Amino acid sequence: MDFGKAIEALKAGKKVARAGWNGKGMYLALQTGSTFLSENARGGVAKTLAEAGEEEITLLPHIDMKTATGEVCVGWLASQTDMLADDWSIVDQCSECDACPPTDIIPPCNGAREGFEG
Repeated sequence: MDFGKAIEALKAGKKVARAGWNGKGMYLALQTGSTFLSENARGGVAKTLAEAGEEEITLLPHIDMKTATGEVCVGWLASQTDMLADDWSIVDQCSECDACPPTDIIPPCNGAREGFEG
């Protein structure tokens, strides 16, 4: 599918990825945003706002990427190649533990979530 349909899928709560990405298990997900008490701010702009006296911090919606190394890249930005690509697809996570790596075809749960007995 194209980038526009990938964005629609993100807005519908799906995870998406490109076939052309080099790393395995990489995908994008929409972070819908949230509001939290300033006492919970850990750093960056949120901590600066807390120190300036803000009582609540609002985190706006954005797209996050799960990287090939299992880390989360907050605020992923599309390249022109990503925007023009037609190799986007919807990916799923394990329906049993929601922690196994996403794939197009769900394999049996490997119990990736700590303490899960799949």
